Amino acid sequence: MRVFHVLGERFTELPGLPDTLPDGGFVWIGSGRREFEVSVAEVQAALQALAGGQVVDLHVSDLLNNQLPSHYDYTSWYDLLVFRRLAAGAGTASMFVDDISGTPASARRALAAIDTSPVGFAVFDRVLLTVHPTDCAVRDYFIARLSGMVANGDVRSVGRLPSNPADLMLRMVNYMVDSYLDLRRLLTRQLGYLQAQLLDPRSRFNDWQLLLESRNTLHLLEDTCEDQRSAVQEWIDALDEWPDETEPQARRERELLRIRSRDVQEHIERVLGHVRRLEQSAETAVQMHFSALGHRTNDIMRTLTVLTAIFLPLNLITGYFGMNFDTLPLIHHRYGFWIATGGIALVAIGLVAFFRSKRYLGRSH
Repeated sequence: MRVFHVLGERFTELPGLPDTLPDGGFVWIGSGRREFEVSVAEVQAALQALAGGQVVDLHVSDLLNNQLPSHYDYTSWYDLLVFRRLAAGAGTASMFVDDISGTPASARRALAAIDTSPVGFAVFDRVLLTVHPTDCAVRDYFIARLSGMVANGDVRSVGRLPSNPADLMLRMVNYMVDSYLDLRRLLTRQLGYLQAQLLDPRSRFNDWQLLLESRNTLHLLEDTCEDQRSAVQEWIDALDEWPDETEPQARRERELLRIRSRDVQEHIERVLGHVRRLEQSAETAVQMHFSALGHRTNDIMRTLTVLTAIFLPLNLITGYFGMNFDTLPLIHHRYGFWIATGGIALVAIGLVAFFRSKRYLGRSH
């Protein structure tokens, strides 16, 4: 568990949970899920001292639940947001040789590495409690970023520090949404490999279980994005119901919260649209696969039908001369065999030329 004090252009890490709230700024308490579960009584006591209220038991269960979908809830003294992140797991960058080259094993490992763990936020007036998965990259990223901004003295040039707990929460949520870029690359590569296998005429695609897993993963991501959008929309609605601020600076900060919230929602919409396009692309690839398979089957059946049509009159001729009669034409002729053979050859050549003129023979392009 790490505790920080954010005030103006200062970002200071505290040695532990403070007993009293600092004079200005706000306190950020970032904890891992297992760590929060072990020290929940200590955190609740600190929240009572710092914010004048504790997280209710049901919300504590929400923060500890690793399977909870994204959602928003509130009380009279804090707001609760649980937001499931969409991220590619560690080591997925080396699973593919290039944008489309891979193996079924690498594609299956890529699907299994997708991380949708939830991150919980309890937003008080001057305290932010965040509960992350173990070794969460989001918390570490913001600690390094805010510390670097203060250490390099470029707070004004890069961007100001968060002014309140809600501002920091929205920045984290926005970062989690934007981190979908790596997952988008992973999914594009994995689905690109499957589409190449589906449409390759020299490949016999039979790994339908992998394709089913891919479609299920895309459906799961779509549901996750829908929950994210609903949670952020409920947060925006609740933000509009907050009491109006009287001071100009407070009104400006409130307006910045609304702008950042709408920006987060717009990013979620783009992610949702991309996931749906991937779903449509997968469905289209399957349909094209069966269309190409049916087309190849039609070509094969057409060729076999033409060959049968060519040999049918030849069989008729040979059957005719094979009848056991002594008075058949050409039976006793000196060149009867060659005449019959030539007739058969002429009939075959004529039929082949006819079917080629009708484009019944040969590969269709």
